[in-house]
Amino acid sequence: MNRLFEQYEQKFKALADKKRLQIMNLLTKNGTMCVCDLAPLVDMAQSKLSYHLKILLDANLIKKETKGTWSYYELNQDELNHILSHELCCVFKSTGC
Repeated sequence: MNRLFEQYEQKFKALADKKRLQIMNLLTKNGTMCVCDLAPLVDMAQSKLSYHLKILLDANLIKKETKGTWSYYELNQDELNHILSHELCCVFKSTGC
């Protein structure tokens, strides 16, 4: 159970940043995006953006595909759906699961 808690902690820490939420919102609106397209929209240097993307990747909230020299990112919709799933809600309920 502790490992499960650690996994959720990592995900919620990744979500607890307004820049990362902004990145995820852009991916929601635009679908798969290249770092080169994301950087000007979030008004940050590519190195700083890569830092935020790494946190989201490590939390399994986004997916990455490399094509040539560019990396493309998209939301991991299955993981996002799981975050508010019945399974997680059962962690906080004493009955009914």
